[in-house]
Amino acid sequence: MKKLRIIIITCLCFGNLFSQETGVINNKDSQFVKFKSIDIGDCVWTDGFWADKFEIAEKSMVPSMGKLLASDTGHALNNFKIAAGLKEGEHQGMHWHDGDFYKWMEAALYIYAINKDEKILKEIDDYIAIIGKAQLENGYLQTQITVPGRQPFSERKYHEMYNAGHLYISAIIHHRITGKRNFLDIAIKNADNLYDVFQPQPKELARFGFNQVQIMGLVELYRTTKDKRYLELAEIFVNMRGRSKVTLDPTVRPKMIGDMTQERTPLRKSEEAVGHAVLALYYYAGAADIYAETGEQALIEALDKLWGNIVNQKMFITGACGQKHDGGSSNRDFVHEAFTINYEMHNAHSYNETCANLCNAMFNYRMLGVKGEAKYADVIETVMYNSALSGIDIGGTNFFYTNPLRRDFDHKKGETDYPTRVPYIPCFCCPPNLVRTIAKLSAWSYSLTKNGIAVNLYGGNTLETNLLDDSEIKLTQKTDYPWDGAVLIEVKESKKEAFDIMLRIPEWAKGSTVAINGKKENATAGTYFTINRKWKKGDVISLDMPMKPELVVGHRKIEEVRNQAAVKRGPIVYCIETPDLPENTNVFDVYIPSNIELTPKKESEFLGGLSTLKGTVMLTEDRGDKMYKTLEKQTWKTFDATFIPYYAWSNRGASEMTVFMPILWE
Repeated sequence: MKKLRIIIITCLCFGNLFSQETGVINNKDSQFVKFKSIDIGDCVWTDGFWADKFEIAEKSMVPSMGKLLASDTGHALNNFKIAAGLKEGEHQGMHWHDGDFYKWMEAALYIYAINKDEKILKEIDDYIAIIGKAQLENGYLQTQITVPGRQPFSERKYHEMYNAGHLYISAIIHHRITGKRNFLDIAIKNADNLYDVFQPQPKELARFGFNQVQIMGLVELYRTTKDKRYLELAEIFVNMRGRSKVTLDPTVRPKMIGDMTQERTPLRKSEEAVGHAVLALYYYAGAADIYAETGEQALIEALDKLWGNIVNQKMFITGACGQKHDGGSSNRDFVHEAFTINYEMHNAHSYNETCANLCNAMFNYRMLGVKGEAKYADVIETVMYNSALSGIDIGGTNFFYTNPLRRDFDHKKGETDYPTRVPYIPCFCCPPNLVRTIAKLSAWSYSLTKNGIAVNLYGGNTLETNLLDDSEIKLTQKTDYPWDGAVLIEVKESKKEAFDIMLRIPEWAKGSTVAINGKKENATAGTYFTINRKWKKGDVISLDMPMKPELVVGHRKIEEVRNQAAVKRGPIVYCIETPDLPENTNVFDVYIPSNIELTPKKESEFLGGLSTLKGTVMLTEDRGDKMYKTLEKQTWKTFDATFIPYYAWSNRGASEMTVFMPILWE
């Protein structure tokens, strides 16, 4: 029976014999999930924005990153070879570098799931063999520990939980796409070791969770193997946080305590997102996975409060998270790369690590699953079009770690804060995280519902999947979204009985209309528009979302953007950059008239192809260097400016940029 099961899973690479077994999240049997995953490869981008990005991932991002991580610069593969006894040398890279390599492997597997290039699979399997040799007999696998000869689980700064979580996820995806067990067995062996160490809950390891990717990984391992120990262990890691007194102990660094690592308040009593934004959002995403399996009310109530706090009081207009590099929490704990106090939304000094932004999307994807509400997909979309893609250049080989909303030439380079994108960041967690998300995004674009299918993200694609009753459905989607709000969805094949097709109407898309075979209806923004009918081949749904450029202002408590506005059109946040301003003009000189008329212009050859906005701004000529001065009447000159999508900035050399600009009231 076991061999038969492996054969069946292998066949899934070539056809949809059984549905919903090979999603990026396998929540088919998750009782407390309303929107369930389609299988990997069921949706394929065909043209337009995300098809272009996937092609860049396939031809540039994944291959170039693979070479880098296998080189003496990236050194990640070297670490595994050294641990396996296949090479001499010392461990290099950050303590979490194993996890970065696993993330790249995951990205490559998503590419393989679409293009079936056997060279990719051969390369991955060769790496799996090396990783297997690096694993200890008891299942422990951490090169940053075994190569230098450190004691396992001696100090949480070594990120053993983070690396383990990414190992599990990558191995599970490999198994789902290929049907092979060579990587999965390594992950299971490691998880068994983790269970043996942590299930007894030894007092000396009570605060060890830290960067808790292992929670998501363990839940997904439970879904894959049906071994309840892994779900039990995932719950233990959630329950451990907030139990211990916030004091120093041998496993904890002095600054990594309290709100910084989400250990001051137990999750179920939390009402505010705190501390390191990546740590927090991985933690919350893992907790959402646990809720999907257990339905524990206290857990989802806490996650609802945390989500509301993030989106309404701590998230940037680009979907980015992580307000400051260093600061203080509302409890006055030191925090780093972190959520700080409500409404503290710096522009030039916002940190917004690419990983944090992506984790925000991951958390919202899981909340979308359990809740089935459009607002979560709205956040995913905002992140992906703005603060995620800003982390990579249009060629797919250079990266940002931080994603501020304003940058000027006086800004001093930090350890991970660069004036322009660079090909290698020694702290390399963000690039593979971004690439794997781009590579799997088509799997987020649709969800399976109780009686049909939901369209979460728009883009030219084909969908061939099975509904939850195992009936086949085939759709095609044609659109120039996000540059145009018109979307056409055609039914190519479906069952004869009535079922739902649900269209997400973004919160910004007021005045949207939906037409089925020409019959038009109004749609409410911020909801899913549900069409229930007996569908037949050739039926066409037309969605029209108005995309008028708008000025967006912040909450009155956000001091940094008071009397300032940002430009937004559809899901895209725009910015102004010095290459599009007169020579010797600083971005601080730009004022935006409150009655500005903005005209979209499609520019297929500019910065990889995009729509700019054209409009007249005002430039101040008062550039004194006094810190304070008496208010005087200013002199102005007009300038016909070009606004570009925020994600596309810094693709023309070093420049200044701003998203928010002072308003000149007319």
